[in-house]
Amino acid sequence: MPEPTKKDDGQPEDSAGADAEAPPTPEITLQVSPPEEEVADGRDPVGTEGEDVTEPQPIVTEVTEPQPMVAEVTEPQPTVTEVTEPQPIVTEVTEPQPIVTEVTEPQPMVAEVTEPEPVAAEPVAAEPAVVEVTEAVPITAEVPQPPQPIVAEVKDLEPIVSEVGGAVGVKEEALGASPLLAAPLTAGMAAGAEPVVMVITPPQSSPDKDDDATASTPSPPPPSEDGNTLKKLSIELPNDSVPESAMGRKDSVWSLGDGQLPEDLDKQIETPPLSTLLIEKPEPTSSISVGEDITFIAKVEAKDLLRKPTVKWFKGKWMDLASKTGKHLQLKESFDRFTKVHTFEMRIIKAKVNYAGNYRCEVTYKDKFDTCSFDLEVKEIAEAPIMSVDIRSAFKRREPKQEEAPEVDVWEILKNARPDEYEKIAFMYGITDLRGLLRRLKKTEKVVKKSEAFAKKLEPAYQVDKGGKIRLIVDLADPTVELKWYKNGQEIRPTPKYIFEHKGTQRIMVINNCQMTDDAAYSVTAGDEKCSTELFVKELPVNITKPLEHVKTTVNERIELECEVSEEGAKVKWMKNGVEVPTGVRSRYRVKSEGTKHWLIIDDASRDDSGTYSLMATGGTAEAHVQVDLKPLKVFQDLQNMTVLLGQPLQLHCEIYPGNVPGRWYRNGQLIQSSDRINILHRGKNHRMDVQAATIHDAGDYTFIPEGYSQSLSAKVHIIDPPKVHLDALPDNTIIIVAGNKLRLDIPISGEPAPRVVWMKGERVILESGNRVRAETFADHTSLTIDVTEREDTGNYKIVLQNEAGEDTGSVKVKVVDIPDAPDAPLVPVVGGDWCSMTWEPPHYDGGSPILGYFIERKKKQSSRWMRLNFDLCKEMTFEPKKMIEGVPYEVRIFAVNAIGVSKPSGPSKAFIPLAVTSEPTMLVVDDVTDTTVTMKWRPPDTIGAAGLDGYLVEYQVEGSDEWVAANSELTEKTKYTITGLPTEGKILVRVTAINAAGSSQPRTTQHSILVKEVIEPPKIRIPRHLKQTYVRKVGEPVNLVVPFLGKPRPKVSWLKDGEQVDPTQVNIRNTECDSIFFIRKAERKHSGKYEMAVQVEDHKDTAVLDIQIVDLPGPPQCVKIEEVWGENVALDWSPPKDNGNAPITGYTIQKADKKTMEWYTCVEHYHRTCITITDLVVGNEYFFRVFAENMCGLSESATVTKDSALIVKQGLQLKSPEYIDRDFTEPPKFTQPLQNIFAIAGYNATLNCSVRANPRPKIIWMKNKITIIDDPRYRMFSNQGVCSLEIRKPCPYDGGVYTCKAINDLGEAQVECKLEVKGGFTFFELMKRGVPLQLIDKYMKEAKEKASD
Repeated sequence: MPEPTKKDDGQPEDSAGADAEAPPTPEITLQVSPPEEEVADGRDPVGTEGEDVTEPQPIVTEVTEPQPMVAEVTEPQPTVTEVTEPQPIVTEVTEPQPIVTEVTEPQPMVAEVTEPEPVAAEPVAAEPAVVEVTEAVPITAEVPQPPQPIVAEVKDLEPIVSEVGGAVGVKEEALGASPLLAAPLTAGMAAGAEPVVMVITPPQSSPDKDDDATASTPSPPPPSEDGNTLKKLSIELPNDSVPESAMGRKDSVWSLGDGQLPEDLDKQIETPPLSTLLIEKPEPTSSISVGEDITFIAKVEAKDLLRKPTVKWFKGKWMDLASKTGKHLQLKESFDRFTKVHTFEMRIIKAKVNYAGNYRCEVTYKDKFDTCSFDLEVKEIAEAPIMSVDIRSAFKRREPKQEEAPEVDVWEILKNARPDEYEKIAFMYGITDLRGLLRRLKKTEKVVKKSEAFAKKLEPAYQVDKGGKIRLIVDLADPTVELKWYKNGQEIRPTPKYIFEHKGTQRIMVINNCQMTDDAAYSVTAGDEKCSTELFVKELPVNITKPLEHVKTTVNERIELECEVSEEGAKVKWMKNGVEVPTGVRSRYRVKSEGTKHWLIIDDASRDDSGTYSLMATGGTAEAHVQVDLKPLKVFQDLQNMTVLLGQPLQLHCEIYPGNVPGRWYRNGQLIQSSDRINILHRGKNHRMDVQAATIHDAGDYTFIPEGYSQSLSAKVHIIDPPKVHLDALPDNTIIIVAGNKLRLDIPISGEPAPRVVWMKGERVILESGNRVRAETFADHTSLTIDVTEREDTGNYKIVLQNEAGEDTGSVKVKVVDIPDAPDAPLVPVVGGDWCSMTWEPPHYDGGSPILGYFIERKKKQSSRWMRLNFDLCKEMTFEPKKMIEGVPYEVRIFAVNAIGVSKPSGPSKAFIPLAVTSEPTMLVVDDVTDTTVTMKWRPPDTIGAAGLDGYLVEYQVEGSDEWVAANSELTEKTKYTITGLPTEGKILVRVTAINAAGSSQPRTTQHSILVKEVIEPPKIRIPRHLKQTYVRKVGEPVNLVVPFLGKPRPKVSWLKDGEQVDPTQVNIRNTECDSIFFIRKAERKHSGKYEMAVQVEDHKDTAVLDIQIVDLPGPPQCVKIEEVWGENVALDWSPPKDNGNAPITGYTIQKADKKTMEWYTCVEHYHRTCITITDLVVGNEYFFRVFAENMCGLSESATVTKDSALIVKQGLQLKSPEYIDRDFTEPPKFTQPLQNIFAIAGYNATLNCSVRANPRPKIIWMKNKITIIDDPRYRMFSNQGVCSLEIRKPCPYDGGVYTCKAINDLGEAQVECKLEVKGGFTFFELMKRGVPLQLIDKYMKEAKEKASD
């Protein structure tokens, strides 16, 4: 749409666009102020028809630049306008008051006004008036039809008196009769800052009125009352409905009051849609005096809310009151559990004058939003009655008294700034009364211009009924000026519809037979000046004369809804359950109209057609309920669900009434026809379907539907087939494969439903998710896949098939052949000078193929080069390498060979050297003899040689026998050996042989026989040096003493304390052959004393005495008292403690504490006497004293405090100390750091940590899945300085779950939870999901637990 250009004088030129129906028209916002003279005299500032206008005064109208208009035309819908604060307010209207209206709710059009331009007009009233178009108010909405009453809230009050001839009028006679305006205003409403609610409703124009009166008669002036009283105005728009031609124009709605800046428009669009969260809101207007208190209450219903909503309180637009709470402002919130209502309160205490203003409460909950605004007036206490009142000054908002004047001249900044910068400047300089400053700024900028062409301009708007006639009249100041009329920017030519008349200086355009197309914007130009108006064509509503009737019928019947309206050919809308009924070509609904009658027809009704149907006309709505029921059908026998084996006959049977009703059979929604295999029968009430041999395709949902009825009979048929494993194509059920190759074994299977397949090797289940070995199941076969075969894969694999028809199993043997394992290292039992004899064992695994022979290799030990000794396979497991160099160490190894290949080499044998044996051992003597043993000692051979010495073999021979018995089963490297198990008093000979790799040396034998009998040695106790004096230990420390002794045979040891046997429950004593161990785990004072140790061998005895002293901390001193106080000194005296801790008292520690703080400070340490004088005390303080006793263990656990206090005072002065209340540091448990959900790896320790604060110290309890963890070795619990830890040792999947830490003390308890998930292994659920049998799952879980316990 083209945008009109401006002339040089600031007036917009007419732009004749291509679209004649919606040309650009100026968007106007009016702010009208009455002359002060008329307000004072109580006269109407605008002249009415028939009055003499003696002194016409100029009126200046500023018209903004027209903008492109965007409108969304919707179908006529009933519109309901919701008033957010519907509080009826009525005031007595006495005289015209300064009023500015601001339309706050979105209106059905878009109107954006920027850069106002002045337009001159001739005066029409006896007194001067000013009309000013200020900032634009963009309003966006859809145009409903018919329009609803518009609620406008008057916020910033400005003088306004307007003359809208027949279009917009002030109705004072309706104030007393309207129920909405019946309640009186709040008593505290001030004249300057309180809102006035204006209800704008379309007038009901009478068709008998004269066209001239309709066109030019203005509204009668309201009677005048007290100047300080607000007015309640009812403003009528001259159009009752919005015609279709006006639905696309932005100028179809008038906006009165202050405009909004572009920044405000964006904020309004971004505001979330309002919802009904608030069930109780503060009063829209409240008034208090200075120094009084007031409370505003907002309530939110919490029935549908999962958590508490967020509430914010604002003053003005941006001041958040949450940061302003303090002495004069308090915010409170509460919740009623019974009514489920949140209550939010804002309390103002000792209000000041600057607390007045507009407040706002915003409630948000997720995507819901609600808000309410309210005004507060704070009145100053008047000292004397005011005789004269300035009306204009009374409506000014007072400046806050406590607001400091800005350092810069904000007034000059606002005068020079653009309108879109006003809010930014106010926020920068802390201006709260921005609207008051803007009103003052507007007053200073008013310029009154006198129209040179028009003595009286067109009215702002006109209204006419459809088919009526309207007269548009202007009065020219210069009759000779050429006049042109325009409709939507297009010039109007004289036609029978448009008639132009001249009466003196009046120019009249008459529009006959007004239709909806005449609803447009009209303008008239006289020279360079122009004035505009709008014509609203009112379409009479269409009323319902005959309502709809309720209908109750059955399916397949015809439904016909009839309604009659008041006008022929009226457009109506049919609705079903609030949704418009589709009436297209393919729709089930048909709409018919004849004259004033309208029908909605449904030929073939169904149950979905039930509902509430309504016919909507512009004058009302008619509703009727349609109920469609099913036809009655009796079922004597319903279809039954069946399970049939594959190939068996299938029969479905049902019995219904009436019996002569045919029907159709369906399977899975598909119609079933009779065939050779399927037979459908109908005899009377019985309906039957027979299938000779059921197939897989016969399974499904079967439905029998009687004709003419929507009711159906259903049943499910399940075809089952026992599972079968087909192994016919596999000979001997055996598969042979070479290791390292990939194996994929496909086994055909069958069964219906598809059987569950489980592959098993032994007791282990092969899963589908396996990496190397996995099983897969398809529709007709199952497969076993081994990516890289290994020898461990050899074995029998079992296939288990299961379904509801049965079970089948099969077995497949897989044999993996491979090269044999490497044999064990060979043995070299015999070594010669240049040869050796070697033997070996076959490998543990022959690779699945028999061993064919062996290869033998040899190398020098220091070399890395192996040499093959045989080129033909050695069939035996012995071999004799030859041609070796004497004295050089050698190693040998072997290879095993089968049909697959050669194994890896065995480990090398022990290194051997082809050398001679050593010489015989030397100096063989007897070292010790007992009743059953003989200990021999010898020296190594004189000549050992290069082969070294492997060990010695000890042998003995009983006298009278020729057999030598080996005493040691293995060689001993020591030169001392004890022969055991000998007969007492027997005689033996002993020999020792040296052995190395070359063999055994010549034996060394004793010259004489040895008598096996022990020699008696008297006992002797060898007391350690530290036990020869008193042995001192502290209470709680362990006592561990080792006392060695001598004697043969083994002496008997006994311990006595005070002449009695030692109590084994108090002291642990363990004796060996050579010493006795005296052990006390935790020493106590009763363990002190002298212990006597006795060692006896037959009649020989030796004794020793050990003195053990267990010491402890001493007790506190006795009777600490203040002997004397003088100056800054205090004399103390006390007695030694009753209990010295079994140790002498080594000293005392004296401490002092000021009575005010009771903090103890040490005065003297390690003091030996029992009396002391404390000096250098502070004058004016009062002291308590306490004394600790000290011995070798330390200070006593407690101290003795003086009963009295010592007051250090100056002579003649007395200080009265104030009393203090001790602070209570106790508190219930509270977790400062909660548990965190963690993941753990199976087999690796996991730790859960949290921290708790409490006083007294709480008891910590750990739980798993709500079960307390007690004495479980898998868990370790720690608690240090409030940090609680639970260590789970090597967790398994069984350890996963919810862990809880609970802290309990006398004041309460608290707990935190976390979830532990152990990754690794399989859980019970995962195994069940994979179809593993229960017995295998149980075995797997037990193994997992055993591993975790290990």
